[in-house]
Amino acid sequence: MDKLIPDPPLESTTPLEEAIRADNLAKNREAIKRALDFYLCPEPANPRQPSTMFLIHPKIDTESLLAHACESLASANTLAGNFADQLGRPERNTALAIQQIIMLAELAVNRALDRVDPQT
Repeated sequence: MDKLIPDPPLESTTPLEEAIRADNLAKNREAIKRALDFYLCPEPANPRQPSTMFLIHPKIDTESLLAHACESLASANTLAGNFADQLGRPERNTALAIQQIIMLAELAVNRALDRVDPQT
């Protein structure tokens, strides 16, 4: 049996649709290339240069560093406790939680200091 009407083309695209499709393909290829380059050819990371504004002398001994850290944490603990006393209920709980974290850090530094210089 013969068809009187021919089949329409499978895809009827306009030149604008073709241009959009080509643009999307180009963008996808660029994105894929960037992703592959990022994971397969990473740029070498530059070593981090510490700021020289607050630089600790490299030859200072561990005991001095731990003693200073312990004193700083003790001061922060006192400041947080005094600040918590001046706050209302929800903020006070937050400040006390911060004080507790500082206190735990202070205990850890004290234990490290005891291991460096055990007191007899």
